[in-house]
Amino acid sequence: MSGATTLLGRIRSAYRTVERLHTELFITKYRSALQREARMQEDAFLATLYLTAFGIDDPSAYHTLPVTGELVQGFHAWHQRQGLDQFPDFGVCC
Repeated sequence: MSGATTLLGRIRSAYRTVERLHTELFITKYRSALQREARMQEDAFLATLYLTAFGIDDPSAYHTLPVTGELVQGFHAWHQRQGLDQFPDFGVCC
């Protein structure tokens, strides 16, 4: 049984070594760029959220206008999957 245990220990050790090598080669190299991009996305989201909360129009509304048709179609499919033939809110029509 000790032979199988040492073999399992060697496999685990080799896996950890490969995992560390992978982290050093691929993840560490791009970590700061990924963190910077995540911060930029979070800042943009929070700015849009606060502007909406203060009653200021969303500055990206003009740029997202072409996507509105796809969003309405996706919303319609979603509420039908939820078992609603028509959405119950009066302000939204499908």
